[in-house]
Amino acid sequence: MRLRERAYSILIVSATDHFTSAFAGMVPETRYSPIHTAASVSAAKRILAEKTFDFVIINAPLPDDIGTRFAIDTCTSKQSAVLLLVKSDIHAGIHDEVVEYGVFTLPKPTSKPTIIHALSWMESARERLRQFEKKSLSIQEKMAEIRLVNRAKWILISELKMSEPDAHRYIEKQAMDCCVTKQTIAEDIIKTYT
Repeated sequence: MRLRERAYSILIVSATDHFTSAFAGMVPETRYSPIHTAASVSAAKRILAEKTFDFVIINAPLPDDIGTRFAIDTCTSKQSAVLLLVKSDIHAGIHDEVVEYGVFTLPKPTSKPTIIHALSWMESARERLRQFEKKSLSIQEKMAEIRLVNRAKWILISELKMSEPDAHRYIEKQAMDCCVTKQTIAEDIIKTYT
């Protein structure tokens, strides 16, 4: 999928319906969809426990919290880009508090062009997070394969009295001879001897 064809899901956390409807009205639905809303931090946490979102937009303050801790927690524990909108008189202090966690901030009031630019930055951040997700997944898959091959080697060592280098070579040679992965050979060895 080309990047321009991608749609980004959004969770808007705002105590005011005016902000939510204004925000939803200024962004193209084909690009930013679906848009879900929550009126408090606790409601947003319940939604995030069940769904993931590309973007979380927080219009501070909220009835149960200003939103900074929620923004930090969301940014560090989820794969979401987070934008925190705060009053302009406290923006600098809030920005300094949350920037090291990757939270984007904007002072309020703000304009439509600024929001659109912020969403562009958030798209960049979200795509970078996607790349990290892919790398992390491939590393996890590789680690699982290594554990499986090691388990098969130890079975060969204990059952066939092979040395560790011989067991390793045996698995590699079987994989090459059969044109399959070492993981497939390891799975066959485990099935055979357990």
